[in-house]
Amino acid sequence: MGSEVKFKLAIFASSSGTNAEAIMRHFQLHPDIRVALVLTNNSMAMVLQRALKFQVRTSIFDKTAFRETGEVLRSLQEAEVTHVVLAGFLWLIPHEMISAYPNKIINIHPSILPKYGGKGMYGDKVHMAVKSSHEEETGISIHLVNEHFDEGKILFQSKCKIDPTDSIDQIASKVHQLEHTWYPKIIEQWILGKLV
Repeated sequence: MGSEVKFKLAIFASSSGTNAEAIMRHFQLHPDIRVALVLTNNSMAMVLQRALKFQVRTSIFDKTAFRETGEVLRSLQEAEVTHVVLAGFLWLIPHEMISAYPNKIINIHPSILPKYGGKGMYGDKVHMAVKSSHEEETGISIHLVNEHFDEGKILFQSKCKIDPTDSIDQIASKVHQLEHTWYPKIIEQWILGKLV
């Protein structure tokens, strides 16, 4: 991790980490931005293998380290992290971390917020709610993180059509495509101050 890199990212992920992989690939050779650290609250998370592939340092933590001891925040500061990215991370971010990184934490949600957001709304649960409400479209919302689930300022949204015959897996696949296409690009624009 060269000191010439201006911005260092930490990615928080709880499971598979396909978004994390898309982000690591996008910034692999970037002149100004690098992924410095991948953190997870799940020792079995596939994201750990994905990070290995890109030679990105990993850290596994529990609720105490995250919420009470400040250990996770210290590891971000030691790695000189400038921006934090949530990519399928399910815990609410504690106040201390939001204070340490004001407007420097970003998240992606698999619906057009404010619809289908909030506590307990993630992954297939969102797609099931979208389908059972007979929505004709869904999509992604990329937003800043505050102390409430899915309520931070929205930076970007992208939509896709869904068919009444689409299965949950088909809806998820369409949304994943949007996530992998847009999240790395929007993160880059956000860090470089190009989002208006």
